[in-house]
Amino acid sequence: MAAAKIKKGDNVFVRSGKDKGRTGTVLQVMPKDGKLLVQGVNVATRHRKPTQENPQGGIDRREAPMHISKVALTDPKSGKPTRVRFETGKDGVKVRIAVKSGEKIDG
Repeated sequence: MAAAKIKKGDNVFVRSGKDKGRTGTVLQVMPKDGKLLVQGVNVATRHRKPTQENPQGGIDRREAPMHISKVALTDPKSGKPTRVRFETGKDGVKVRIAVKSGEKIDG
């Protein structure tokens, strides 16, 4: 299994699509589909008919999955989008490193 470059809780920058330029926190990653959910980005609306559980009905707004290639991790130092590199420490633990600043992403 390949190491994940983007994980749940990361701050990401949207590089393309209708929400280009926006940033948000990753809510969920779906590695088998190559998609993720970002808070407040790619929001889809669904009109719901009244049901017994929801007698009012109405409009639901929720984040829709988007492809991982559309986002880039934000640099912890500058907040700008960056690529991710992996380094193995002396203790043998893999750590994610922001390419732009060289800053560690994992604590």
